[in-house]
Amino acid sequence: MSSIFSRIIAGEIPCHKIAETAECFAFLDIRPLAKGHTLVVPKKETDYIFDVDDDTLSKMMVFAKKVGRAIEQVIPCVRIGVAVIGLEVPHAHIHLIPLNRLSDMDFKRKPLQLEADEMAQIAADITAKYEQSAE
Repeated sequence: MSSIFSRIIAGEIPCHKIAETAECFAFLDIRPLAKGHTLVVPKKETDYIFDVDDDTLSKMMVFAKKVGRAIEQVIPCVRIGVAVIGLEVPHAHIHLIPLNRLSDMDFKRKPLQLEADEMAQIAADITAKYEQSAE
């Protein structure tokens, strides 16, 4: 059975997509720790990040960097935190989380509750900055 992320990539489950490449896909986390919290996943379903082939893993990190730079331009923050936990969904993924203090990356915190229209606007704004950087 496909992971929820594979189903999102296939368009079977809606998401607030940020960007994609031939190998990677980025979308807003539906349980965000901060506005702009984004997930970067390989399109090829692989459970554990260290099982992702080297070429794809390299491309994921470069893609995550570009997406992170776009997030920084939209969401006021000191930095973008990067986390790989890998226990939540059996599909490798990188969390990109806007940070202003260390506690912003505490996964034990209650996630933000954002309205769908706010999520859509955040995604559109980040996507626009990502696309500008690709020009």
